[in-house]
Amino acid sequence: MAEDESLGALVAQASTHISTLIRSEIELAKAELSFNAKRVGVAAGLFAAAAFILHLVIILASFFLAYGLVSWAHWKEWQAFGVVTLFYLVLAAIAVLIGYRRLKGMTGFTKTARSLQVLKSGTPAGPSPAAVTSDGS
Repeated sequence: MAEDESLGALVAQASTHISTLIRSEIELAKAELSFNAKRVGVAAGLFAAAAFILHLVIILASFFLAYGLVSWAHWKEWQAFGVVTLFYLVLAAIAVLIGYRRLKGMTGFTKTARSLQVLKSGTPAGPSPAAVTSDGS
C-alpha cells in the first residue's frame, strides 16, 4: 500500500510540475510577444514617418522639376507643370498595369483546397501536398 501512495504522490507532483511548466511557458510566450509587438509598432511608426517624408520630398522635387523647366527650358508654367503631371500619370498607369498583371496570374488556394478534399475524403487523390510543393511549384 505504501508503494501505491508513493506512486500516487509522484504522479500528483509530476502533474503539478507539468502544469507549472506549461503556465510558465505561456507567460514567457506572452512576454516575448508583447516585447516583439512593441518593436514592430515602433518600426511601423518609423516606416510611416519615412514614407510621409518621402512623399513630401517627391512633391518638392516635382516643383523643382517644373520650375526648372520654366527657368532653363523657357517653358510656360502651365506647360512645365503639365509635363510633370503627365509624367506622374504615366508612372501611375505603369504601376497599375504591373499590379493588375500580377493579380491576374493568381490561382487562389488550389493546393490547400486539394489537400482539404483529400483530408475530407480520407483517400489520397493524387500526390500529397508535400510532394507537390517539394519541386518548387
